[in-house]
Amino acid sequence: MSSPSPEVYERGRGMDAHNQVMRDVRSRRERTYDPHEPTRVWLDEDNTPDGVKQSLTIILNTGGCRWARAGGCTMCGYVAESVEGGSVPHEALMDQLQVCLDHEEENADDPAELIKIYTSGSFLDEREVGAETRKAVAETFADRDRIVVESLPDFVDREKLADFTERGLSTDVAVGLETATDRVRQDCVNKYFEFADFEAACAEAAAAGAGVKAYLLMKPPFLSEREAVEDMVSSVRRCAGVEGCHTVSMNPCNVQRYTMVDDLFFRGGYRPPWLWSVADVLERTADVDAIVVSDPVGHGSDRGPHNCGDCDDRVQRAIKDFDLRQDPSVFEQVSCDCEHTWNLVLEEETGYAMPLVP
Repeated sequence: MSSPSPEVYERGRGMDAHNQVMRDVRSRRERTYDPHEPTRVWLDEDNTPDGVKQSLTIILNTGGCRWARAGGCTMCGYVAESVEGGSVPHEALMDQLQVCLDHEEENADDPAELIKIYTSGSFLDEREVGAETRKAVAETFADRDRIVVESLPDFVDREKLADFTERGLSTDVAVGLETATDRVRQDCVNKYFEFADFEAACAEAAAAGAGVKAYLLMKPPFLSEREAVEDMVSSVRRCAGVEGCHTVSMNPCNVQRYTMVDDLFFRGGYRPPWLWSVADVLERTADVDAIVVSDPVGHGSDRGPHNCGDCDDRVQRAIKDFDLRQDPSVFEQVSCDCEHTWNLVLEEETGYAMPLVP
């Protein structure tokens, strides 16, 4: 599998320019973060292979994704929210975890059945989260039903996952694949690994008795709206066909600060995807043998996936309904005149002259 060093990531892949731009953009960051406070925590409900479960989502504040520090993905600004210095001690990470547990106790009637832990990098990368912390997290949540941990394919290791599975926890690895198309992942997203690495990670997770949740990116920069839609339809189907990948989460791109996408957006060179495009992909892939979900972050705003403004909330509710019920008929219940504009965009927008509509 791909070796996690910037030199290997960049060699022969034409990514040097992307990485230099990303390093320059991220150098503008001024804010610092408390290593004892998590980045975010919230309660929700999620569709899992065992049905819909109440969930606690935790985003730990670590030293940040090592790939992002080398340059990283064109759309990802999460490293700008990371603690300076490259690492966070075990004791500080456990303080963050306690903040999240306190939040749950104050806001939930019962403990969440599903725990989702993200680091905006790789939870299984021991430079971000050491083995001591990983084992403590497993022990803390051993009485829950299911846990999801985030990781790039490089760090998916059966022995690390055994910390969770051997405690009887149903365990999933969330892998930021972004797209099943290697060229789009490398040239548009600036991510180094190949689809074959994702398949190998699925096999490694399966060896530990764990599953995989693939995260896809709807409309990275440099793709037209139609190209983005067709890439997502193809990617959902390819992911669903990989043994061990039971869930596909399609994330519409939003404009985050300190990213290449932010610079493009500021200059009129990028528009987040239409919510109609999200609905279209979900409807067209409803027949795959996997759970397919989407959570359009920042929906209805200029910097998030949006339609005309009048119908955004209605379409968002339909998407959320689909996530829980997997019933594409929910999209028949929403309509708006702006669908005509969206169809025109699909027909006329090109990757070298976009966006056609702001």
